[in-house]
Amino acid sequence: MEKNLPKHIALIMDGNRRWAKERNLDIKQGHYAGAENLEKIALYANKIGIKYMTVYAFSTENWKRSEAEVKGLMLLLKAYVEKMLAKTNSNNIKINILGDISKLDISLQKSINRILVKATQKISEEVKKGNINVEDIDEKMVGDYLYTKGQPDPDIMIRTSGELRLSNFLLWQLAYTEFVFLNKYWPDFNEKDLDNAVEDFQKRHRNFGAN
Repeated sequence: MEKNLPKHIALIMDGNRRWAKERNLDIKQGHYAGAENLEKIALYANKIGIKYMTVYAFSTENWKRSEAEVKGLMLLLKAYVEKMLAKTNSNNIKINILGDISKLDISLQKSINRILVKATQKISEEVKKGNINVEDIDEKMVGDYLYTKGQPDPDIMIRTSGELRLSNFLLWQLAYTEFVFLNKYWPDFNEKDLDNAVEDFQKRHRNFGAN
């Protein structure tokens, strides 16, 4: 599996709620199962040599869910961030939180420990200061101001639950990414599924828009 191993894997962890409902469980239990599975998959990805893994944990659309569910998700996210941070040194893992966290609870913001700024807003500020000319704004510059600056774009994007869409996840960075859609809920996604996705990727020919 080492040959042509993807450096960066993106994950849309979909299906926690449906997984719970099919088992007559509370939705919260589905999210907890999903969080536990993320920890397992992250550690396994690190073990097999994946350098970067970006996961879709919470989107702006998720604010439309019930107050109780959103509150539960925030508590889970806080607990997960603190738990994973405690394991980073021993497992050679570094955690970056991508996105605007200004609407989150203050205690969660402190756990994350930094506020992020949207790429276009940052570029606009530099233009106002006279540090950047409007005509100099190009694809590379936009990439340099994204949350993922310094990271390679994902080689492969995996979405669980059978949905065939990106849901506004890393739209810029996924331009030439290989997609894998699985008809399996995220809590059921396992190490073998990741192995299969990597092996699928290794069989594909990527031409990045060339003939």
